[in-house]
Amino acid sequence: MPHSFFNAQETAALNEAIQEAEKSTSGEIRLHIENVCKYDVLDRAADVFADLAMHKTELRNGVLFYLSIKDRKFAIIGDAGINTKVPAGFWDSIKEIVLTHFKNNLYAQGLSEGIKKAGSKLSEHFPYSNNDVNELPNDISFKKN
Repeated sequence: MPHSFFNAQETAALNEAIQEAEKSTSGEIRLHIENVCKYDVLDRAADVFADLAMHKTELRNGVLFYLSIKDRKFAIIGDAGINTKVPAGFWDSIKEIVLTHFKNNLYAQGLSEGIKKAGSKLSEHFPYSNNDVNELPNDISFKKN
């Protein structure tokens, strides 16, 4: 089951990485985990992005980290607002960092590092302001499949 893929300590570390990344940006970061991705991973990530209403942030600056456990598929997608700001290949560079950790079975560590790097880039283009509202939940999203 996706919700038991990470132990309690790893889950806490991932939630903390999201909260830490969002402290310096108005951007929103979500992590979604499920067992199986039945079609193209980027298409599935886009569907999850929509299901989680990530496209409804005011500045269109949401980022989704998507992981399908059993078939070992992973994607990172950003919304229109952030994609117009980051250089070409930016998400691929973060993906490579994450996958390097995955190859050593360090899934939580890889995701945490990727989330923090995404937060750092978001903060350059979408800095945190005093009236910032957390538009999306920070907890991990799971699909039970």
